[in-house]
Amino acid sequence: MVKYLGLHETLDVHELLTFKNICLTISSTMGALAQDEELKTILANDVTAGQTHIAQLQTFITNREAE
Repeated sequence: MVKYLGLHETLDVHELLTFKNICLTISSTMGALAQDEELKTILANDVTAGQTHIAQLQTFITNREAE
């Protein structure tokens, strides 16, 4: 991977991070309010996947030593 992202690429990753954080907040909030067990499971899985995706996106911005 390239050592540094271009400005437009950094902004795109930041936009994706913002979107994923909003999705994570919604899924976690709705999971606490959901009555249906199957829906709670789906939302819990979405929270777990969202956390993984956010961590991966953060590496693009913070890990500039990888090549």
